[in-house]
Amino acid sequence: MKQFFILFFVLFTAISATAQKASYKVSLIGFYNLENLYDTINDPNVNDEEFLPGSERNYHSGVYWDKIGRLADVLSQIGTDITPDGLAMVGVAEVENEAVLQDLVNHTLLKKRKWKVVHYNSPDLRGVDVGFLYNPKYFTVLESRPYFVQLPGGAKDSYLTRDVLYVKGVMDGDTVFVFVNHWPSRRGGEERSAPGRAAAASVVKARIDSVQAINPNYKIVVMGDLNDDPISPSVTKVLGAKGKKEDVKPTGLFNPFTEFYKKGIGTSPYNDAWGLFDQVIVSGNWLTKEQQGYHYAKAVIFNKEFMIQQTGRWKGYSKRTWDGITYNYGYSDHFPVYLVTLKKME
Repeated sequence: MKQFFILFFVLFTAISATAQKASYKVSLIGFYNLENLYDTINDPNVNDEEFLPGSERNYHSGVYWDKIGRLADVLSQIGTDITPDGLAMVGVAEVENEAVLQDLVNHTLLKKRKWKVVHYNSPDLRGVDVGFLYNPKYFTVLESRPYFVQLPGGAKDSYLTRDVLYVKGVMDGDTVFVFVNHWPSRRGGEERSAPGRAAAASVVKARIDSVQAINPNYKIVVMGDLNDDPISPSVTKVLGAKGKKEDVKPTGLFNPFTEFYKKGIGTSPYNDAWGLFDQVIVSGNWLTKEQQGYHYAKAVIFNKEFMIQQTGRWKGYSKRTWDGITYNYGYSDHFPVYLVTLKKME
């Protein structure tokens, strides 16, 4: 009888443990700076002369399609160790137009995922924009628009920069507001150019405040190449993003890449030091695990060995597209980043 009760207890415990083991849906949210993804057609409205056939770079169709293939290779692999579908959505930067993004999503390595494109031309004088790619299996776009960034006087030599791309959509029941960014560069010095990035951050913060005034439960994602690190004032003071979960209110912003930066881990090297300009920041209501919608699980910098320069003066750096004006058969001078989000299944 005693053995019977012991056996019953063991079986009951095992069954209970199995019943309590939750299963989850996975959705991955990423960002990738594609490093000067231009086509080979001259656009008289932008400064694209160096990326044309016959230019000093000799940017011909062979180079273009090789770069498309390399970017597709990276994007096709991101997150597939977690879910076979990879990214549910990904913001991108440094793209010339919608056509290059259509070529990218229609590449053999990505076409079966049926990714859709959101893109608007921005006033940037170099002709590079941000864009948004998404898998309609996971995300449905409800509306989108660009937001102009007015740079303050003295911030840069050029007073036109990339727009902020706003996308509202539904991710398996969650209403999600996404802001894709490529803030003004540090050309001319970090301090001199800082007001430009603060201006871009202010545009995003104003839109977030407007969204949360309507419904504080809406989920927010801020992603992009911010040209600032997670501890920079544009991120911590203007956006108000914090690096510790316990410091974040439901309507506040959490930056999971702060800890990476403090450990010296980055996405784009400069002068033998790693910067972490590429970030995905989320509102505090992503942090609650016990909820019906998706919650934040972890952040990842995707930096596989094949994406790292193995020789030459850039050894150990991200394997960039160009070495000066020589085609380097690389991918990008930035590593992509992404977040893993989970939703508990009934």
